Amino acid sequence: MPEYKQFPLADTAEGLTEADIIAWQVKPGDTVTVNQIVVEVETAKAAVELPIPWAGVITELLVEPGQTVEVGAPILTIDVDPGGKAAPAPTAAPAAEEPAEEEMKPLVGYGSKAVVTQRRARKGATPAPAPVAPAAAAVSSKPKGGYVPLAKPPVRKLAKDLGVDLHALTGTADGGVITRDDVQAAANGSAAPTAVSTVDSGYDPATRERRVPIKGVRKATAAAMVQSAYTAPHVTEFLTIDVTPMMEFREKLKKSREFAGVKVTPLTFAAKAVCLAAKRTPDVNAVWDEAAQEIVYKDYVHLGIAAATPRGLVVPKVRDADSMSLKELAIALTELTDVAREGKTTPAAMLGGTITITNVGVFGVDTGTPIINPGESAILCLGAIKDTPWVVDGEIKVRKVLQLSLSFDHRVVDGQQGSEFLADVGALLADPAVAITY
Repeated sequence: MPEYKQFPLADTAEGLTEADIIAWQVKPGDTVTVNQIVVEVETAKAAVELPIPWAGVITELLVEPGQTVEVGAPILTIDVDPGGKAAPAPTAAPAAEEPAEEEMKPLVGYGSKAVVTQRRARKGATPAPAPVAPAAAAVSSKPKGGYVPLAKPPVRKLAKDLGVDLHALTGTADGGVITRDDVQAAANGSAAPTAVSTVDSGYDPATRERRVPIKGVRKATAAAMVQSAYTAPHVTEFLTIDVTPMMEFREKLKKSREFAGVKVTPLTFAAKAVCLAAKRTPDVNAVWDEAAQEIVYKDYVHLGIAAATPRGLVVPKVRDADSMSLKELAIALTELTDVAREGKTTPAAMLGGTITITNVGVFGVDTGTPIINPGESAILCLGAIKDTPWVVDGEIKVRKVLQLSLSFDHRVVDGQQGSEFLADVGALLADPAVAITY
């Protein structure tokens, strides 16, 4: 006999509660092997490919791309014994009565989300003619335009089958939820369309607005930044330096045999400078532990690099960056940023940082006041390197000039320590030969 199993959405990183389905790598009828990738999902931390732990034949995909699924909810059904005697697909017990509409409450700020409640039979309902399909995961539909119709998945399916546009209906249930009766009435031509709110100018503002669900990386970033901004007392200091010697040294490295094929950027020099300066000012590489009422000093540098990706801001880490040579750092940074821009950074790669660098200079911006990542005490911001008039030995010359800014947690880092660290980084970038003295 065929043996059916449902594959649940796993927790791909500590503490995650939901993920968005990006794309299926299989379809019903496909034969899969153990640990074959079947789906790509986006969590609050990154895009992740999920393997299936069984071999068999996919019989049903329970959720659609773009839907949000809770961890532990089933997302597909697989027959792990396809060679057995044919039998009907796995179903729940046949429904004796059609279930009543479930109560649904919108989650403010995130569109509509199904809330599982106790089902009660509706009076006068007749037995269902066929078994009920396996229960799909609780999902949130993507909003369309400025109006998000509230309706359960079975109601949405009924509307799709009958050709009814839910955006044109007004729900009669509590909270404006659209019911089966609303859809059936619309199909029969007796439903009242949703009233369109207009202003004196005669147009609907919603037609000129777009609403995007707050989820995935954007949702996680927002929560982290709010937590940091309202927990750590931020102080930001600035320093402008002449990096002409650094840029000249960079050109020499490009021509050297040892660095052939290695991409050396200002970020590479900044990463090395941060690692060297952190050894002289360990406070910037420490963290405030509120629960234990302790300051934890890290004798290693897991360097975070802020990277802009199509899915939002991510901060992968270069592990033990302080133990790497300049060449090793250059290679690690190139690999890290390439993976991040492809959206393939794993959740584990973004955990456990000790200090971060963000490079707004790639956008032509002079400087910024960055927000510290939670679990860290400092973040260095690199601005754009520009040709600027600069006084050299009493004469004005055109030099390569860079602005640095450092935000730090004033609970951990005093003004003296923050200033000394920033000055050290500036000195190393202004003249890389200074590194010999460290």
